Amino acid sequence: MAVKVLILEDNPVARGFLCRVVRESFSDVSSITEAGDLDAARQLLGHSAGGRAAPSDDPYQLILVDLELPDGSGLELLTELASYPATRIVTTLYSDDDHLFPALQCGADGYLLKEDRFEVLVEELQKIVRGQPPLSPAIARRLLTHFRSGDGGSLGHAHAAPQAAPVTAAPPAVLDHERLTPRESEVLTYLSKGFTIKEIASLMGIKWFTVNDHIKSIYKKLNVSSRAEAAVLASKQGLV
Repeated sequence: MAVKVLILEDNPVARGFLCRVVRESFSDVSSITEAGDLDAARQLLGHSAGGRAAPSDDPYQLILVDLELPDGSGLELLTELASYPATRIVTTLYSDDDHLFPALQCGADGYLLKEDRFEVLVEELQKIVRGQPPLSPAIARRLLTHFRSGDGGSLGHAHAAPQAAPVTAAPPAVLDHERLTPRESEVLTYLSKGFTIKEIASLMGIKWFTVNDHIKSIYKKLNVSSRAEAAVLASKQGLV
C-alpha cells in the first residue's frame, strides 16, 4: 500500500531534509504534504483546534510532528490525533525528559532527533515496516536508563506540557555570540535545524573538515559541548 505522509515542521529547510529522509526510507511513498504550523496541519487533517482528527477516505499513514511551532506545541496535535490511524513520529532537537515523556504520553509512536545523521534517521524510520518503535539511539538509551534506574514511576509526573529550562540571561553568552563570524553563524543555523556536518558542507560549498573547525569554534565561544546544547541556546537567545 502506498504511504501518504504529512510533515509538520516550521522551518522550510528542515522540512526539505525530512522529505528526503522519508523518500529514502520508503519505496512506496505516494505523496508528502508539508505544513508549517498547527493551523495548516489541522486544515489538512480536517479538524479545528482542540478537536479530534477523524480518518478520511484517504488518510495519512505517517505523520512527522515537530514540538516547537509558531502557533503552539506539537503535543497539541498529538493529542488531537488520538483516534487517527496513522503512525505519529516526533522529530525534534530536544532529547531531555521534559520533552520526551510528555510526547510519548500524548501518543507519539516514535521519537527522532533531527541532529542524527541522515542514514540513522532513515534506518529508524524503516523500523516502522518491521514493527519496531522508531527511536533515535540517544533516546533509546535514555529510556533504558530511565527505567533501569527505577524512575519509571515518575513518567506520569512528566505529563505536563514541556517547559524548557529557562536560560539565564548570561551576558558572556551574548558577548560570545557577537564574536561569531558570519560563517560560524551560518553553520550554527544549520546545526540548529539538524543537518549533519557533511550536509552543511554541501550546502555551504566548503569542506567537511572546515565545517568541523567552525563547530569547534562555536562550541568554545558559546561554552557548550554538543550541537543540541548549541541549538537550544541559539534558539532561546534568538541567535538563529
